[in-house]
Amino acid sequence: MVQQVTKGIKISVETNFEGSFYKDYKMHYAFGYKITIENQSKDSVQLNTRKWHILDALNNKEIVSGEGVVGKKPVIKPGESHTYTSGCLLTSPFGAMHGHYNMVNFTTTQRFKVTIPTFKLSAPFALN
Repeated sequence: MVQQVTKGIKISVETNFEGSFYKDYKMHYAFGYKITIENQSKDSVQLNTRKWHILDALNNKEIVSGEGVVGKKPVIKPGESHTYTSGCLLTSPFGAMHGHYNMVNFTTTQRFKVTIPTFKLSAPFALN
């Protein structure tokens, strides 16, 4: 598990390999990840947008950004957390992801970024 705290918001990431398959004459590797966003601050916050940098072992880079996470813009009160699962496809059995969430503090109305730490994606069969 990878964890990081930014401005009182703790991000924890767990990953798993889902499998591989052929698509458009290429091998694809499916990975899942579970993210827990824990509010350790004294103020309620809301996650508004996200931005991901997805890299694979072949040096392909994909940037994904958008509203909320899996269709939600969660409000997280002090001491509470929000957990969601998602996934990505790579064209190699190894890769990594990192990014950030854009959030707003409801007490101060200030917008701030929360770092999503770099986490590795690896298919177990490819490891020595």
